[in-house]
Amino acid sequence: MITMLKSRLSLMMLLQYFIWGSWYVTLGTWLAALHFSGQQIGWVAGTTAIGAIVSPFFVGLIADRAFAAQRLLGVLHALGAAILLLASSQSSFAAVYAAVLCYSLCYMPTLALTTSLAMRQMKDPKQEFGMVRVFGTLGWIIAGLGIGASGLEATAVPMRVAAAASLLMSFYCFTLPDTPPLARGTDFNWRHVIPLDSLRLLRRRSMAVFALASLLICIPLQFYYAFTNLYLNEIGIHNAAGKMTGGQMSELFCMLLIPWFFRRLGVKYMLGLGMLAWAARYAFFAFGNGDTLLWMLWLGILLHGICFDFFFVVGQIYIDREAPATLRAATQGLITFITYGAGMFIGAWLSGRVVDAYALVGAGGSVTHDWQSIWMFAGICAAIVLALFLLTFSDKENTATSSAGVKEPQMAYRSDQH
Repeated sequence: MITMLKSRLSLMMLLQYFIWGSWYVTLGTWLAALHFSGQQIGWVAGTTAIGAIVSPFFVGLIADRAFAAQRLLGVLHALGAAILLLASSQSSFAAVYAAVLCYSLCYMPTLALTTSLAMRQMKDPKQEFGMVRVFGTLGWIIAGLGIGASGLEATAVPMRVAAAASLLMSFYCFTLPDTPPLARGTDFNWRHVIPLDSLRLLRRRSMAVFALASLLICIPLQFYYAFTNLYLNEIGIHNAAGKMTGGQMSELFCMLLIPWFFRRLGVKYMLGLGMLAWAARYAFFAFGNGDTLLWMLWLGILLHGICFDFFFVVGQIYIDREAPATLRAATQGLITFITYGAGMFIGAWLSGRVVDAYALVGAGGSVTHDWQSIWMFAGICAAIVLALFLLTFSDKENTATSSAGVKEPQMAYRSDQH
């Protein structure tokens, strides 16, 4: 790929994830400062899950058929900038929820669109995409370090920063190479949107167990995404958002370890190790503190690389290996729907209920939380899913075959979430 084009696509990824990292990490802390309950914070955080549920239908119905990717990205990010600015000036739950939900419906499809645009501009996506996508993680890190250093995590400023970055991204998208829709002019078929053939793969026990485990593990995962920043701020950790970027830094490092572990552990135990890391992370959060046991909090944050890479990325590799070539993209979309959509949505509801159950009202109406109980609840949930997965999942490799019956090689993977 030409170096200039690679640089342009890398900047696109950096801006794409800088936007998300700017507002989402500190969302719970800002909403708590507005005196939102844990349930309300969970619901607002869960709007991204609704966006993930709707996104495949949006992309299948509109993005793949009607508009060039770069133009649709420009429009969606322009709308997103306006909605984020509006959301930042709201203080009631109904207004904030409606605004953030509308924003999530605009933003979540752009994750797939930026990936699709980048890959279509590459000669060899399997070799080239990783080096471009890593700039997305860098963008998230830059956002966290900047917001954390500003000391404004409990304010609406991060959302306004994200709005400004979204507007810049909108203008930038219109300068990107033309990427017209591939399905323009073709007859519409619901099979392009609803992956019925992929659902049939779930008849196989191993695939069904993997899909169910993916759904269940994402329920306790939402505790981390929605409430970690609030937790760290509440116990007095300075520059919490900046410290949380250690998770993305470890993600980059652990990505390099995947091939080595894959050869030695295989799919089953790598997925298990990823789930074990989530349970361990919550245990460290439960018993750590901002004083003598600060190292436990750091370790919990740094486990993010194993938590994310060893489950989600290895899961993508597993799908790429097990699904026939003609169904790989659709099946990856189905698992994304199950995890970032349904699983995270249920997790948003449950995490909010649990946080409210352990809320402590002090003198003057100030609210704190019994975080040890909250994190132990999430950790036990993760441990139960791990135990069920290890008891029921069988890692017997089935060589994927195409519709023509030709054996396909493996494996490619990508990462769209932190």
